[in-house]
Amino acid sequence: MVQAPYSLETLYPDSDGKPMAENTEQYEWIVRLATNLKYLLKDREVFVAADLLWYPVQVEAPPAPSQAPDVMVALGRPPGYRGSYKQWEEDNIAPQVVFEILSPTNTRREMAEKQKFYEHYGVLETYYYDPERKDFWGFARQNEDDIYTLITALYLPWTSPLLQIRFELFEDGLTVFHPNGEPFAEPEASLLERDRARLEQEQAQAERDRAQAERDRALSREEQAQAKLNQALAKLQELGIDPETI
Repeated sequence: MVQAPYSLETLYPDSDGKPMAENTEQYEWIVRLATNLKYLLKDREVFVAADLLWYPVQVEAPPAPSQAPDVMVALGRPPGYRGSYKQWEEDNIAPQVVFEILSPTNTRREMAEKQKFYEHYGVLETYYYDPERKDFWGFARQNEDDIYTLITALYLPWTSPLLQIRFELFEDGLTVFHPNGEPFAEPEASLLERDRARLEQEQAQAERDRAQAERDRALSREEQAQAKLNQALAKLQELGIDPETI
Protein backbone atom coordinates (compact mmCIF):
# COMPACT_ATOMS: atom_id res chain seq x y z
CA MET A 1 0.00 0.00 0.00
CA VAL A 2 1.40 3.37 -1.03
CA GLN A 3 1.43 5.87 1.80
CA ALA A 4 -0.41 9.11 1.09
CA PRO A 5 1.83 12.19 0.94
CA TYR A 6 2.12 14.21 4.11
CA SER A 7 0.17 17.44 4.36
CA LEU A 8 1.94 20.76 4.79
CA GLU A 9 0.43 21.03 8.27
CA THR A 10 2.02 17.71 9.16
CA LEU A 11 5.38 18.51 7.61
CA TYR A 12 5.60 22.11 8.80
CA PRO A 13 3.29 22.83 11.75
CA ASP A 14 2.94 26.44 12.80
CA SER A 15 3.37 25.64 16.48
CA ASP A 16 5.86 23.57 18.44
CA GLY A 17 3.56 23.43 21.45
CA LYS A 18 5.95 25.42 23.64
CA PRO A 19 5.05 28.70 25.36
CA MET A 20 6.54 31.94 24.10
CA ALA A 21 7.98 32.66 27.54
CA GLU A 22 8.09 31.06 30.97
CA ASN A 23 8.05 34.23 33.04
CA THR A 24 7.28 37.93 32.74
CA GLU A 25 10.92 39.06 32.49
CA GLN A 26 11.62 36.74 29.58
CA TYR A 27 8.39 37.85 27.88
CA GLU A 28 9.21 41.54 28.37
CA TRP A 29 12.65 41.08 26.88
CA ILE A 30 11.25 39.31 23.82
CA VAL A 31 8.63 42.00 23.25
CA ARG A 32 11.15 44.78 23.91
CA LEU A 33 13.56 43.42 21.31
CA ALA A 34 10.90 42.72 18.67
CA THR A 35 9.11 46.07 18.98
CA ASN A 36 12.30 48.15 19.00
CA LEU A 37 13.80 46.26 16.07
CA LYS A 38 10.61 46.68 14.04
CA TYR A 39 10.69 50.41 14.78
CA LEU A 40 14.40 50.69 13.99
CA LEU A 41 14.06 48.84 10.67
CA LYS A 42 10.65 50.16 9.61
CA ASP A 43 12.05 51.95 6.55
CA ARG A 44 13.90 48.87 5.26
CA GLU A 45 12.73 45.65 3.67
CA VAL A 46 13.05 43.38 6.67
CA PHE A 47 11.03 40.76 8.48
CA VAL A 48 11.15 40.73 12.29
CA ALA A 49 9.35 38.03 14.25
CA ALA A 50 9.13 36.68 17.77
CA ASP A 51 8.72 32.99 18.62
CA LEU A 52 8.10 32.00 14.99
CA LEU A 53 9.10 28.57 13.72
CA TRP A 54 11.79 28.69 11.07
CA TYR A 55 12.08 25.79 8.63
CA PRO A 56 15.35 26.10 6.69
CA VAL A 57 14.86 23.17 4.28
CA GLN A 58 12.08 21.15 2.69
CA VAL A 59 11.57 17.54 3.70
CA GLU A 60 9.53 14.61 2.43
CA ALA A 61 8.61 13.27 5.84
CA PRO A 62 8.47 14.71 9.35
CA PRO A 63 10.13 15.86 11.44
CA ALA A 64 11.49 18.86 9.55
CA PRO A 65 14.50 20.59 11.13
CA SER A 66 13.32 23.76 12.80
CA GLN A 67 13.93 26.31 15.50
CA ALA A 68 11.78 29.09 16.93
CA PRO A 69 14.17 31.89 17.92
CA ASP A 70 12.82 34.22 20.56
CA VAL A 71 13.42 37.00 18.03
CA MET A 72 14.73 36.77 14.50
CA VAL A 73 15.59 39.31 11.81
CA ALA A 74 15.55 38.46 8.10
CA LEU A 75 16.99 41.33 6.08
CA GLY A 76 15.76 41.47 2.50
CA ARG A 77 12.36 39.92 3.27
CA PRO A 78 9.19 42.00 3.47
CA PRO A 79 7.18 42.31 6.67
CA GLY A 80 3.80 40.64 6.87
CA TYR A 81 1.94 37.64 8.22
CA ARG A 82 3.55 34.21 8.34
CA GLY A 83 2.37 31.12 10.13
CA SER A 84 6.00 30.01 10.01
CA TYR A 85 9.15 31.04 8.16
CA LYS A 86 9.70 28.54 5.35
CA GLN A 87 13.04 29.55 3.93
CA TRP A 88 12.46 28.15 0.43
CA GLU A 89 9.47 30.49 0.15
CA GLU A 90 11.62 33.46 1.21
CA ASP A 91 14.14 33.52 -1.69
CA ASN A 92 16.11 31.03 0.41
CA ILE A 93 17.15 33.86 2.75
CA ALA A 94 17.96 32.64 6.22
CA PRO A 95 17.45 34.95 9.21
CA GLN A 96 20.74 36.77 9.61
CA VAL A 97 20.30 37.71 13.29
CA VAL A 98 18.62 35.78 16.10
CA PHE A 99 18.14 36.46 19.80
CA GLU A 100 17.56 33.98 22.60
CA ILE A 101 16.39 35.04 26.06
CA LEU A 102 16.98 32.28 28.57
CA SER A 103 14.43 31.14 31.14
CA PRO A 104 15.40 29.35 34.36
CA THR A 105 14.72 25.95 32.75
CA ASN A 106 16.97 26.56 29.74
CA THR A 107 20.40 24.96 29.89
CA ARG A 108 23.71 25.91 28.32
CA ARG A 109 23.66 22.56 26.53
CA GLU A 110 20.33 23.49 24.98
CA MET A 111 21.74 26.82 23.84
CA ALA A 112 24.79 25.06 22.41
CA GLU A 113 22.49 22.83 20.34
CA LYS A 114 20.62 25.90 19.11
CA GLN A 115 23.92 27.52 18.18
CA LYS A 116 24.90 24.48 16.12
CA PHE A 117 21.59 24.73 14.26
CA TYR A 118 21.99 28.45 13.62
CA GLU A 119 25.58 28.00 12.49
CA HIS A 120 24.67 25.12 10.15
CA TYR A 121 21.81 26.99 8.49
CA GLY A 122 23.54 30.29 7.90
CA VAL A 123 22.73 32.71 10.75
CA LEU A 124 25.41 35.40 10.91
CA GLU A 125 24.79 36.86 14.37
CA THR A 126 23.35 35.13 17.44
CA TYR A 127 22.86 36.79 20.82
CA TYR A 128 22.00 35.11 24.12
CA TYR A 129 20.95 36.77 27.36
CA ASP A 130 20.18 35.21 30.73
CA PRO A 131 18.22 37.83 32.73
CA GLU A 132 18.41 35.81 35.94
CA ARG A 133 22.23 35.58 35.89
CA LYS A 134 22.64 38.87 33.98
CA ASP A 135 24.87 36.99 31.57
CA PHE A 136 25.25 37.95 27.92
CA TRP A 137 27.17 36.30 25.09
CA GLY A 138 26.96 35.92 21.36
CA PHE A 139 28.57 34.87 18.09
CA ALA A 140 29.15 36.93 14.96
CA ARG A 141 30.66 36.37 11.52
CA GLN A 142 30.70 38.25 8.24
CA ASN A 143 29.43 35.39 6.06
CA GLU A 144 28.69 31.68 6.23
CA ASP A 145 32.28 30.73 5.40
CA ASP A 146 33.78 32.73 8.26
CA ILE A 147 34.57 31.47 11.74
CA TYR A 148 32.39 32.93 14.48
CA THR A 149 33.79 35.49 16.89
CA LEU A 150 32.71 34.65 20.42
CA ILE A 151 31.36 37.73 22.17
CA THR A 152 31.56 37.79 25.97
CA ALA A 153 31.44 40.47 28.64
CA LEU A 154 35.08 41.25 27.80
CA TYR A 155 33.97 42.44 24.35
CA LEU A 156 31.28 44.77 25.66
CA PRO A 157 30.17 47.26 24.63
CA TRP A 158 29.53 45.37 21.41
CA THR A 159 27.89 46.79 18.27
CA SER A 160 26.04 44.44 15.92
CA PRO A 161 27.72 44.65 12.49
CA LEU A 162 24.40 44.15 10.69
CA LEU A 163 21.96 46.09 12.87
CA GLN A 164 24.32 48.67 14.41
CA ILE A 165 22.61 48.25 17.79
CA ARG A 166 24.88 48.30 20.85
CA PHE A 167 24.91 45.93 23.81
CA GLU A 168 26.20 47.02 27.22
CA LEU A 169 26.11 45.11 30.50
CA PHE A 170 25.56 47.11 33.69
CA GLU A 171 25.08 46.06 37.31
CA ASP A 172 21.32 45.86 36.82
CA GLY A 173 21.65 43.84 33.61
CA LEU A 174 21.80 44.23 29.84
CA THR A 175 20.88 47.43 28.02
CA VAL A 176 20.49 47.57 24.23
CA PHE A 177 20.92 50.88 22.42
CA HIS A 178 19.68 52.16 19.08
CA PRO A 179 22.35 53.40 16.62
CA ASN A 180 21.58 56.97 17.74
CA GLY A 181 22.49 56.10 21.33
CA GLU A 182 18.96 55.92 22.73
CA PRO A 183 18.22 52.82 24.82
CA PHE A 184 15.58 50.42 23.57
CA ALA A 185 12.20 51.71 24.73
CA GLU A 186 9.95 49.67 26.95
CA PRO A 187 7.04 48.03 25.08
CA GLU A 188 4.49 50.22 26.85
CA ALA A 189 6.40 53.42 26.02
CA SER A 190 4.74 53.70 22.61
CA LEU A 191 1.33 53.44 24.23
CA LEU A 192 2.24 56.12 26.77
CA GLU A 193 3.51 58.32 23.96
CA ARG A 194 0.28 57.77 22.05
CA ASP A 195 -1.73 58.71 25.15
CA ARG A 196 0.43 61.81 25.62
CA ALA A 197 -0.02 62.83 21.99
CA ARG A 198 -3.78 62.31 22.23
CA LEU A 199 -3.92 64.42 25.41
CA GLU A 200 -1.94 67.19 23.72
CA GLN A 201 -4.31 67.07 20.74
CA GLU A 202 -7.32 67.26 23.05
CA GLN A 203 -5.81 70.19 24.93
CA ALA A 204 -5.02 71.99 21.67
CA GLN A 205 -8.57 71.41 20.43
CA ALA A 206 -9.98 72.67 23.73
CA GLU A 207 -7.88 75.82 23.39
CA ARG A 208 -9.11 76.33 19.82
CA ASP A 209 -12.70 75.82 20.99
CA ARG A 210 -12.18 78.32 23.84
CA ALA A 211 -10.71 80.92 21.48
CA GLN A 212 -13.58 80.44 19.03
CA ALA A 213 -16.13 80.76 21.83
CA GLU A 214 -14.46 84.01 22.94
CA ARG A 215 -14.58 85.33 19.38
CA ASP A 216 -18.24 84.35 19.17
CA ARG A 217 -18.97 86.14 22.45
CA ALA A 218 -17.12 89.25 21.27
CA LEU A 219 -19.03 89.22 18.00
CA SER A 220 -22.28 88.74 19.87
CA ARG A 221 -21.55 91.71 22.13
CA GLU A 222 -20.74 93.85 19.09
CA GLU A 223 -23.92 92.75 17.36
CA GLN A 224 -25.97 93.51 20.49
CA ALA A 225 -24.42 96.98 20.77
CA GLN A 226 -25.12 97.66 17.10
CA ALA A 227 -28.71 96.48 17.52
CA LYS A 228 -29.22 98.84 20.48
CA LEU A 229 -27.72 101.72 18.49
CA ASN A 230 -30.02 100.97 15.59
CA GLN A 231 -33.02 100.94 17.94
CA ALA A 232 -31.99 104.32 19.38
CA LEU A 233 -31.56 105.83 15.94
CA ALA A 234 -34.95 104.51 14.88
CA LYS A 235 -36.56 106.03 17.99
CA LEU A 236 -35.03 109.42 17.26
CA GLN A 237 -36.32 109.26 13.73
CA GLU A 238 -39.81 108.47 15.07
CA LEU A 239 -39.60 111.62 17.21
CA GLY A 240 -38.59 113.65 14.15
CA ILE A 241 -35.07 114.21 15.35
CA ASP A 242 -32.21 113.97 12.89
CA PRO A 243 -29.47 111.93 14.62
CA GLU A 244 -26.80 113.83 12.66
CA THR A 245 -27.79 117.09 14.37
CA ILE A 246 -27.21 115.67 17.81
